[in-house]
Amino acid sequence: MTEGTTSAAAEGGDTLTRLEQEGEIAADYLEGLLDIADLDGDIDMDVEADRASVSIISDSGSRDLQKLVGRDGEVLEALQELTRLAVHRETGDRSRLMLDIAGFRAQKRSELAELGAKAAADVKASGEPMKLDPMTPFERKVVHDAVAAAGLRSESEGEEPQRFVVVLPA
Repeated sequence: MTEGTTSAAAEGGDTLTRLEQEGEIAADYLEGLLDIADLDGDIDMDVEADRASVSIISDSGSRDLQKLVGRDGEVLEALQELTRLAVHRETGDRSRLMLDIAGFRAQKRSELAELGAKAAADVKASGEPMKLDPMTPFERKVVHDAVAAAGLRSESEGEEPQRFVVVLPA
């Protein structure tokens, strides 16, 4: 192995270690939260797309965990921000950690990817731009990725919280 290879591997390892550390801090924070709320849930940690990912799942069905998701994921978004702040407090670094509870975000990602692909197909057929309903930054990112995978461009317009995706013809 050459020195350059060792250095690159060490850098990649440092990033992975940092993201794993973020996941550990987040898991500890969320376990404490579950204890306080007297909710059952298992914590699963991963690193995906260069960010730490933490999921709370339950064997006994996700009815209890739905309280932590809230209407349209509003409580989930707030908990994600609180968890990111807990990580920031411990590490001093800004976190891009993603939190999922009871598979809500995974299901939402699947639905949004389908929406983006359908919008791209409609725009290809009509040749006209298509404006979608307002979405959160997470939702817009998933739609942008699906539109790009279909070979078209998209952009976000408007101001939060009414920011939306426009799918553009080729």
